[in-house]
Amino acid sequence: MDYDLAIEDAPETIPGGTGVLLIHPSTGETDRIDTDFLKIDADRILVISTRTTAREVQQKLEYYDVDETKADILDTLSVERGYSRRSSEHVSYVSAPDDLEGIVETTRRFLETHDGKRRISLDSVTELAYYADDERALETVEELLALLEEYDAVGLFHLSEEVHDEADVEAFKSLFNGIIYLDADGSVEGDF
Repeated sequence: MDYDLAIEDAPETIPGGTGVLLIHPSTGETDRIDTDFLKIDADRILVISTRTTAREVQQKLEYYDVDETKADILDTLSVERGYSRRSSEHVSYVSAPDDLEGIVETTRRFLETHDGKRRISLDSVTELAYYADDERALETVEELLALLEEYDAVGLFHLSEEVHDEADVEAFKSLFNGIIYLDADGSVEGDF
């Protein structure tokens, strides 16, 4: 199954099972690309947030006109930081951003319980590596990419390039069929 991809300098469609790596500066405005990826050609979406709380994700989706009725959110921050959590059918939590097994298992459950076209956004791999480490983050990304392939879904994974050393960036890049580079000035370059 093919998925539309409404991102400049990228193919019009990508096949199910594809993971796309979004490489950006730490100050880069990634919300536009993230929400463009999430808002089209999907029956269900899962936003895995290691950078912001579920409430902030909901505000972002609303601001960029993403259909929230299709969205599930995995909040990895609120429990560890002691924020109040409002459980709902479409918001789930793990204990901390380094609960990598919980992140993978929640993603698997999402993919198992929803049919049709499914999109996943992981914002961000950099935060995952910050809380765990680069090696464990790399393994987790590999597991998530395997799930996308198994369930014919697609995913967008955020990586802030200057935070990682060059060898780690190359290791992450080697896992992906598609890479989008976002510059500080907002220009986009795709490599598929």
